[in-house]
This record gives sequence, structure tokens and C-alpha cells, in this order.
Amino acid sequence: MTASLLELERRIERVKKQLCALGDLRPGSLSAQYNVCGNPRCRCKEDPPQKHGPYQQLSYARAGKSTTRFIRNPDVPSVRRQLKNYERLRTLVDEWVGASLAICELKLKASRANPRITKRT
Repeated sequence: MTASLLELERRIERVKKQLCALGDLRPGSLSAQYNVCGNPRCRCKEDPPQKHGPYQQLSYARAGKSTTRFIRNPDVPSVRRQLKNYERLRTLVDEWVGASLAICELKLKASRANPRITKRT
């Protein structure tokens, strides 16, 4: 094996170890939302309006279905951690695929350089 092939395989092993250590995963993004209520005498109906909020809203799509839900303030730090873990997952998977593609190319070049001769009997 060539040195670069060994290094690529080591890189994939490091990525696998990092994937195992990620923890909880959650796709999507958090955004601050401000709302207007239905009370006609509320501050949110004044000029200028003083809307209610901010409320943290999680939005994501999974299996072709969009989902949105509000996240309570005490849960926001753990949800942010889960979102960060998911982004890290995506980065690591991209790194793994890139290294794997490089390995495949090296193997193709090696097989072209040393073609195996098979005899038919």
C-alpha cells in the first residue's frame, strides 16, 4: 500500500471514532419568533407594535415532511448542542466520502498500472 492510501484509511478511522462520540443529533435550525395575539387592547396592537416574544422555533424537514415547533427556554441549550452535533455529523460524513473517493481513485490507478493476467483453461 502506498503512504497516501494508508493515510486516507487512517483518516477514515479517525472520522469513524469521532462519529461514535457525537451524542444526540437533531437536524434543523432555531430562530427567534415574535407573535401578535388576538387581544385588541394588547401592546402588540399599539403603534408601533410591541410584539410578544422572542420564542425559539425549531424548523426541519425529515422524510419529505416539514416540521416546526417551539422550544421552551430551558431546553434551548440542549437543542443547540443537538443541532451542532448534527452539523458535525454532516461534516464528518462529507470528509469520509471524500477520503473514500480518493481511495477508490488510487485503487483504480493501481489496477491500471498492474493489470492482472488471467489465463483461460
